Amino acid sequence: MKFHLERFLVFALLATAALNSTAQQKRKIIIDQDAAGPAGTDQQSMLLLIQSPQTEVLGITVVTGDQWLAEELAHTLRMLELIGRADIPVVSGAEYPLVRTKEETERWEEQFGRVAWLGAWTPKYFHPHDQLGEMPEGKPSTKAANEDAAHFLLRMVHQYPHEVTIYEGGPMTNLALAISLDPDFPRLAKELVFMGGSFSPRTDNPEFTNTPAREFNLWFDPEAAHIVLRAPWEKIVCTSVDISVKTRLTTEMIDRIKAAGYPAAQYIGKFARLRGNYNYLWDELATAAWLDPAIITRKETMFLDVDLDRGAGYGNTLAWTATDKPKSGLPPVEVQEDVDLDRFYRLMVQLLSAPTPSKP
Repeated sequence: MKFHLERFLVFALLATAALNSTAQQKRKIIIDQDAAGPAGTDQQSMLLLIQSPQTEVLGITVVTGDQWLAEELAHTLRMLELIGRADIPVVSGAEYPLVRTKEETERWEEQFGRVAWLGAWTPKYFHPHDQLGEMPEGKPSTKAANEDAAHFLLRMVHQYPHEVTIYEGGPMTNLALAISLDPDFPRLAKELVFMGGSFSPRTDNPEFTNTPAREFNLWFDPEAAHIVLRAPWEKIVCTSVDISVKTRLTTEMIDRIKAAGYPAAQYIGKFARLRGNYNYLWDELATAAWLDPAIITRKETMFLDVDLDRGAGYGNTLAWTATDKPKSGLPPVEVQEDVDLDRFYRLMVQLLSAPTPSKP
């Protein structure tokens, strides 16, 4: 009897040690996102990170982009409530780009042509910045943290130096503000992973056929992107339009996720929608490739910046190889070029169909 009890205690201690080791090995990440919702690429990419047992999401910092800041905060808080993870801090960030304004952009369009997607400024969806718009999932009862995004980002990388991945899924305004407050911010982070930039995507999507180098996340706040892409990050990984347009969300994928019945699956099943002919998994690919790098089958090192001239190319992506890059300091960027679609789709369905991991 004593022998069995001792053996049980040994197994219990080993199991506890294994759990503690797993917790210690979790990859720390901060999600910086223009968190439009409900569902859609912004919320679904955040869900992939939250649903992964290998990650510890330290917080979600929000920036105006696809929608206004106030409604993005509300959609994010409500999503976390619905999946039982309201413990994750949601932090309010920049409501406007550093320089670009809606009025200036309207004048720019008169001279250089219409922009297909203006995010929160898109005429079809436009409403005042302090209104929430439609909230089909219901309004949240929880509130955003009593801290601004830039200071939260700085506080986390100082607390966990060289351990925190910064995932950027929207305009880079919050990151640029953090760098302006503390130029050591990029050096203290582990890496920057972002969805953004466009080079020569193969697509008939009218958003890119005439302007292949225009991509919304970099275009919406070009000055912020310029600051961030020239900062001394240890590593930068880019998921561009060129690889994103190879992906598609399908009804079959939504139905498979919905059938699982767990909170995240219920959220996807109720609110995920196919929108037109171009249901690209922009941000989902960026987060899934960070979780499983084998999803990416080909990549190239490039050097990136953004056009800051106020002409027709204002906000467009600039890119060079190592042989033709400018002499001024630009850090190398790992640009993804091809994807194992089956592996990507399997991981996405698997994570969104799973029970939500509890708080670390």
